[in-house]
Amino acid sequence: MDVDIVGRLLSTLPTDDDHPYRSGPWRPQTTEWVADDLEAVSGEIPADLDGVYLRNTENPLHPAVRNYHPFDGDGMIHVVGFRDGKAFYRNRFVRTDGLLAEQEARRALWAGCSEMPDWAVREDGWGARRRMKDASSTDIIVHRGNALSSFWMCGDLYRLDPYSAQTLGKEDWNGSFPYHLGVSAHPKVDARTGELLFFNYGKDEPFMHYGVVDENNDLVHYADVPLPGPRLPHDMAYTENYAILNDLPLFWDEQMLAHGVHHPRFHPDRPSRFAVIPRRGDTADIRWFEADPTYVLHFTNAYEDGDEIVLEGFHQGQPEPSGDGITDKWQKAFRFLALDHMQSKLYRWRLNLATGMVKEEPLTERVTEFGMINGDYQSRAHRYVYAASGVDGWFLFNGLVRHDTQTGAEESYHLGEGVYGSEASMAPRVGSTAEDDGYLVTLTTDVDADASYCVVFDAARIGDGPVCTLRLPERISSGTHSTWAPGHELRRWQETDTAAQAIGL
Repeated sequence: MDVDIVGRLLSTLPTDDDHPYRSGPWRPQTTEWVADDLEAVSGEIPADLDGVYLRNTENPLHPAVRNYHPFDGDGMIHVVGFRDGKAFYRNRFVRTDGLLAEQEARRALWAGCSEMPDWAVREDGWGARRRMKDASSTDIIVHRGNALSSFWMCGDLYRLDPYSAQTLGKEDWNGSFPYHLGVSAHPKVDARTGELLFFNYGKDEPFMHYGVVDENNDLVHYADVPLPGPRLPHDMAYTENYAILNDLPLFWDEQMLAHGVHHPRFHPDRPSRFAVIPRRGDTADIRWFEADPTYVLHFTNAYEDGDEIVLEGFHQGQPEPSGDGITDKWQKAFRFLALDHMQSKLYRWRLNLATGMVKEEPLTERVTEFGMINGDYQSRAHRYVYAASGVDGWFLFNGLVRHDTQTGAEESYHLGEGVYGSEASMAPRVGSTAEDDGYLVTLTTDVDADASYCVVFDAARIGDGPVCTLRLPERISSGTHSTWAPGHELRRWQETDTAAQAIGL
């Protein structure tokens, strides 16, 4: 492995930090690495694995104003690229306005998720969304050959080179980006049309908007989605002809919000509502469907089946987990992050466009989340979902589960004691002929060995264990969202391709 350090950012975090989401598996990094010719510590890199795995995560550099929440950390992108049996690694901080300002000030300047807005040091809003720092640390997608990082509470999209993770600036959609509201955590890219679909939301009427950006990077559609009040939607889905948005009964307490307190509360007396809108539809075209009350952080896919839209995602059995019986102060404070406390399980809703009725059913009794499918099957019928299993009481992933949504069969792999994974992306094999003909790629953090690895599985047989394991230059912080960008698609958009050529891609 050929390794070099390209940067190291200032951190003012205490060396004896005991915050569970800034220590142990969540210990932040400050070093940015370049590593070529990654060596396999076990197995061999598949020659038919071609593309780039990108992962985003929260990586704080400074103590919070008062109360740190793991969603507050600065965005860091990790890249592992594959071609012709070789692999490379890069990691970079997302150079957001907020990160640059706080690096200059050598301290936190904005209130975080668990803090009051008026605790912020800066009040001019620069580098922030509603006086919360836009850390761009949630998701990572690829559109038109550029990686785009996002923020969970709506923010800017930062453009990054998908090979080097270097920040290229903010996405502006040829001057039409909705900077006043930003873009939600999980915009979607339709590989068939080249379109990017998104929504945003806020505390002013109509409370939500839906938009479409075409392959030329123009915002070609933007529609109001009126809601009864401020909501906290996180994800969306789409089919060949429709986008599916949501109004779910977990949102800010209205009475507390009137006094400036942003406290989320589950309202079990209100239904879950799904908005179905034609991909280029207007407000008048929206149809609402009601289902049992729950909250859904992430949807896996949606597709059309006759008169029905089939929507799949992770239904929460306890969207507002009780703190009763939890003795650990940190587990109690962050119980909303633990998969077992939320009881998130793969679920299916069928929205009938002819009758307006909804049928819903659980697809498993197993608690999982952060599910991915073969990207070639987005917006059409799929069979397999690859999800993460959780660690009791903590926001950590200890294994992978392959759900067969047709038969209900499940196959799993446990990462081992003290080892924690990231959202696993499915990478179709070059020339693949079946939905599960490919690989699962993830990053792991081994606390006991003080090391991190890129681990590759056969997507059809994850229970057999890794096909290969590649050691990274440094133990990385545990992380969440990822994406897979096929090599042929990236090369289509690389006009000069100097970054790819420099690493032999």
